[in-house]
Amino acid sequence: MTISMKMGKEDVVKNLGKFSLKSMLYEVSCYPSPGLVSPISNGAHKDMDHFTFLDSVAAIGAYLYKFAERGFNEEEPKEIFQQIRNIGLEAEKAMMDCTKGVNTYKGMIFLMGISLAATAKAIFNGEDFEQIPSIIASMTEGIVEKELASKVNVDNNSTYGERIYKKYGIPGVRGEVQCGLSIIFERTLSYYEEKEYLDEQERLVQTLVYIMSICDDTNILHRHDIDKLQYVKSMASGALELGGMETIEGRDAINDMDFKFSRDGISPGGSADLLAVTIFFSLVKKYMKRMS
Repeated sequence: MTISMKMGKEDVVKNLGKFSLKSMLYEVSCYPSPGLVSPISNGAHKDMDHFTFLDSVAAIGAYLYKFAERGFNEEEPKEIFQQIRNIGLEAEKAMMDCTKGVNTYKGMIFLMGISLAATAKAIFNGEDFEQIPSIIASMTEGIVEKELASKVNVDNNSTYGERIYKKYGIPGVRGEVQCGLSIIFERTLSYYEEKEYLDEQERLVQTLVYIMSICDDTNILHRHDIDKLQYVKSMASGALELGGMETIEGRDAINDMDFKFSRDGISPGGSADLLAVTIFFSLVKKYMKRMS
């Protein structure tokens, strides 16, 4: 009996939507989160606070369920991807209307939308959790070439992703999904699972700092340069070497990161998005294990 036969579409969509909402709320609620918005700090931002993000989650919540619903069918992954991109645009508009033009979750909508649809597709097909990366890769096959590498001329009308790829050759979130989110399935998910003995707050911050140490965060490159990205990675690696949230020295280092990043306008938003999706797939993994 396949997973999809044991669990109906309505239940799958409801649960996946719930997991995505929980993941986003967990991410924005953890602290200290260097340079990022949290319940106790606006981080590097002057145009948003914790409530801006809570409002944004409420605004896009219905669309998260739509991503999952769209993935739960017999269509090919590439066809599903084209359809969820339209849903993504609707979600972005709802977010922008809510925040009066402040971009809180554009990258998150892209990543979480793909993750929701691919997971729903895997469940519909009766496939194991381990097949989700290949579905994501199939959905987004060729996206870097089509949307970044083929853009010969980069000007003021280009997206910051296009400009960063042209300057540094870093494909950002498109590169992450094209390779099946390997950064999550091969690195961050296992790290998060290994830290299960920590309380949730410490576990979230520890995983966030780990992601900062390995992620080519285009949010940083957008506002700064490659040297600043390496600075962030180095600071994060140093904090982890001191034990991170597991030692007094490590905690002090993370608090120092938060102070310096907030002061210098460094916001590792790409790392924050990856943390939320890591949490999401941790919940999905347990869910699919129960269903099998």
